[in-house]
Amino acid sequence: MIDITLENFQTELIDGSMTTPVLLDIWAEWCGPCKQLGPVLEKLEVEYGGRFTLAKLDADKVPQISQQLSQMFGVRSIPFCVMFKDGQPVDGFVGAIPADQIRAFLDKHVPGQDELEAAEHEEAAQDALAEGDTQGALERLQHAVATDPANDDARFDYIKLLLQEGRIDDAKVAFAPVIAKAPAVRRLDALQRWMDAIDFAAPATGAAPTIADAESRIAANKRDFQARFDRARLLMAAQRWTDAMDELLDILMRDKSWNEELARKTYIAILELIEPPKPKVADGQIPPDDPTVATYRRRLSSVVLS
Repeated sequence: MIDITLENFQTELIDGSMTTPVLLDIWAEWCGPCKQLGPVLEKLEVEYGGRFTLAKLDADKVPQISQQLSQMFGVRSIPFCVMFKDGQPVDGFVGAIPADQIRAFLDKHVPGQDELEAAEHEEAAQDALAEGDTQGALERLQHAVATDPANDDARFDYIKLLLQEGRIDDAKVAFAPVIAKAPAVRRLDALQRWMDAIDFAAPATGAAPTIADAESRIAANKRDFQARFDRARLLMAAQRWTDAMDELLDILMRDKSWNEELARKTYIAILELIEPPKPKVADGQIPPDDPTVATYRRRLSSVVLS
């Protein structure tokens, strides 16, 4: 439990809620219902095992904050509890309500135990990758997806690593549960386009297309956009990402809207695929952008906006 003051409001409440939801209990020494609610909230903080942080603010000692929040939510009485997430007040309740009602409120905003466990597996997977332990990272990510099937970020990382390792069939199995929502989720759409490129490069029947064939068609007709797109997909399948984006840029410079903007959409998908995990930095610092991703984003913007 944290006592909020003007001095620590930014660090403990705003910044703190960027990583863990913070429930702010606004109370006062003279308030009887506040004294009833306080112990209930403290027990729930323990019960939820770190899934949210309980913070308390004395309305008489820090009226600047309590009055601002009261006006924001149209509340004129205490106890008044406000949930902070991602640095913002998102919801609240008034009065010393029963513990079951508070649990229902918390469950709307606080990650479940499975979500926390999956996040821990995902973080451990990134640490394993940084140490060169690909198999360990795959095992951790597999556990993350199994623990929290709705965690699209963990699933993205898992499928991406499987594809990088050439385990195409395993990747398709892991992708199957989310294939229906891929068109609406950018990262999943990126995986779909990568797998389509892999299938294009190694068809189940017939001769496999080659980069040399595509280059021969391009040499014969610089505006053969299908040949250029075929070459880009073959480069994607080979994980030659910047070469693929360079080819897509050639299409965009000549015809931005070709084939319902297929070149731009595929280019954006590659940016999603090559974006590395953000490095860990000290609190308050912004992690640097990957130089390759930043460069190719600028190139896309200059072409699309020209």
